[in-house]
Amino acid sequence: MAVRLGDEAPNFTAETTEGTINFHEWLGGGWGILFSHPKDYTPVCTTELGTVAKITPEFKKRGVKVIAVSVDPLDSHKGWINDINETQQTTMNYPIIADPDKKVATLYDMIHPNAIDNMTVRSVFIVGPDKKVKLTLTYPASCGRNFDELLRVVDSLQLTSKFKVATPANWKDGEDCIITPAVNNDEAKTLFPKGVKIVKPYLRYTPQPNK
Repeated sequence: MAVRLGDEAPNFTAETTEGTINFHEWLGGGWGILFSHPKDYTPVCTTELGTVAKITPEFKKRGVKVIAVSVDPLDSHKGWINDINETQQTTMNYPIIADPDKKVATLYDMIHPNAIDNMTVRSVFIVGPDKKVKLTLTYPASCGRNFDELLRVVDSLQLTSKFKVATPANWKDGEDCIITPAVNNDEAKTLFPKGVKIVKPYLRYTPQPNK
């Protein structure tokens, strides 16, 4: 069964390159990103995991833990890390789950019947502090992910979890936000003292509340 937005992220215990973890305990009270890659020692995955290693400080700044998974065994992961570090000029700084029995891949519906062999597709799950799934994304094996976009999404999710706003198309941290329809104009003036710009009755902007 597919994991949908708002579902509790399935818990599991697994071996990783940084030891055994219980997923929910590992997340603690913070945000997390679980992302799958099709196979070790493959070109696109190598660039992806190296990219995440380089921007891990940005995730940490936002209180987000990152963890990767594939159906390859632990020894394979450990050997591949050397290649990632060498070719991407980085140092791996987050765990990779070994999932040879496909337990995690099955829990999160990462092996699609139309995909090649038994490889996990490029899935991404952002999990909130309440252990609920806040975002899912699935890419084909041929397309590397844009992790800057995941940072942007995290900024939006964290903002909208605290304020009655939404973020418009192509929004970036620091830009104006949209006031949610549930807030009437009188409430908006109180909630958003920086100002309310009414373009249409249903389209109202305010400067980002936490900036």
